[in-house]
Amino acid sequence: MQVDLVSPPQYESLVELLRELHTYYHEGSSVSREMVRSHLVDNLLGPDSPLRLVVAYENDVQVCGLAAISLTYSLVEPAPDQRRHCQLKELYVRSSHRSRGVGRALMSWMAQYAADHGCHRIDWPVKASNARGIAFYRGLGAQQVVERLSFRLAEPHLGELASQSRRAGGG
Repeated sequence: MQVDLVSPPQYESLVELLRELHTYYHEGSSVSREMVRSHLVDNLLGPDSPLRLVVAYENDVQVCGLAAISLTYSLVEPAPDQRRHCQLKELYVRSSHRSRGVGRALMSWMAQYAADHGCHRIDWPVKASNARGIAFYRGLGAQQVVERLSFRLAEPHLGELASQSRRAGGG
């Protein structure tokens, strides 16, 4: 198994992994190959995307795991050795490849990438119900950030709040 940034020959295999990821988050739901491939190429790998897609793969093209990361700067830590960090958006290992070192290989690659780019930490969210993932992260030495919670603003409240900005002349 190898780990690196995704390359074009791996796109088709990555599409299948992203479809599996979709089903993981939306149990019983499926999404078309065409829609996922378009999203991958046009958005996730598009010129405006802040994401870097890291894949664990076999036989040069068979993707068995994915990490989506971005590098960012802290607003509250201006010190040069504290200000940059890596944000892990998603870590997913194909169900057929779990407990085989794929997740650890992705996290190890990401740690080296972060260090090479001057990052002093990696942050990420995890589903509260993902006990196996939480145990995995703790096994790496990661600590839960207990003073943080995750929030989401979605429709219809997103649209309602946006319309307040338009009415106030802010948009």
